Amino acid sequence: MSVAPVVAPRAEEKPRLLSIVCPAYNEAEGLLAFHRAVRKAMAEIDQPFEVVFVNDGSTDATLQLMGELRARHPATTIVDLSRNFGKEIALTAGLDAARGDAVVVIDADLQDPPSLIGEMIAGWREGYDVVYAQRRAREGESWLKLVSAGLFYRLMRGVGEVGLPENVGDFRLMSRKAVDAVCTLRERHRFMKGLFAWVGFPSKVIQYDRAPREAGATKWNYWKLWNLSIEGITSSTLAPLKVSTYLGFATAAAAFALGIFFVVKKLFFGDPVQGFSALIVAMLFLGGVQLAVLGVMGEYLGRIFNETKKRPLYFVNAILPSKDVACDTAAPIRDERRAG
Repeated sequence: MSVAPVVAPRAEEKPRLLSIVCPAYNEAEGLLAFHRAVRKAMAEIDQPFEVVFVNDGSTDATLQLMGELRARHPATTIVDLSRNFGKEIALTAGLDAARGDAVVVIDADLQDPPSLIGEMIAGWREGYDVVYAQRRAREGESWLKLVSAGLFYRLMRGVGEVGLPENVGDFRLMSRKAVDAVCTLRERHRFMKGLFAWVGFPSKVIQYDRAPREAGATKWNYWKLWNLSIEGITSSTLAPLKVSTYLGFATAAAAFALGIFFVVKKLFFGDPVQGFSALIVAMLFLGGVQLAVLGVMGEYLGRIFNETKKRPLYFVNAILPSKDVACDTAAPIRDERRAG
């Protein structure tokens, strides 16, 4: 029986400063529209904010556009990573740089609407440390992606150490306490949705319909999603190792029973036909089980190897912090276009 978390309303109407963390890799086509949508949403609720852009080794004009936006809007932080480290680590770098009393994590493709941030702040005001957005509908995504995502969330709920909310991405608001807790977790193999869930704290869900990507192309193909799923499972639970153990015991028991059967058959009924086919099938089956188990063990051993090296999660070319301005909502919302 689950117990509802105890929350107390905050005295503040809104955070003194809201940090909006946006990791970006080759998002030049939609970056200006994203920033304009964020400023419009913040102006409507009169919320002081900063945008924390993380350039994850982009090869297009993403970094240049970030610089132009910062020149026009001083409440913009740029974290320029030394290379492409992947979204999970880029997101970590953004959380490390965020200064706000509350932090919103959002992608630059505008599939997650900035207009929802006001509702998230209302949940923060009620006393919740995490307000996450759950997708009711996911427009523009194939049935295969929807089915595979559903299977993944069911699997994580069944074997994970903590419950992973279904149809919930990175889009969420976190209090400073929750952000500081996440930032203390420095493992290299990072599955941020799992880390967000692991730290706990009182949480509230709000639902929305996810829109198609505003511009550009998704950087996630099925191979990357498959690897992310493996990362999520192996970084969140030891269940694959336990399944390997159970499978090994079950296979050994079946082989022992089959061995007794063949001995009894040989003693009492003879064996006029050579069992070549049965032998090959048994060898291939046992060999396949052994390789599968070794593969699972190798995944965990590789993670242990990477963690023992204790390398930093990322390096940066430069960090350009936002200026100490109270609010950027006074800037006019206009159709900004890249100069030149």
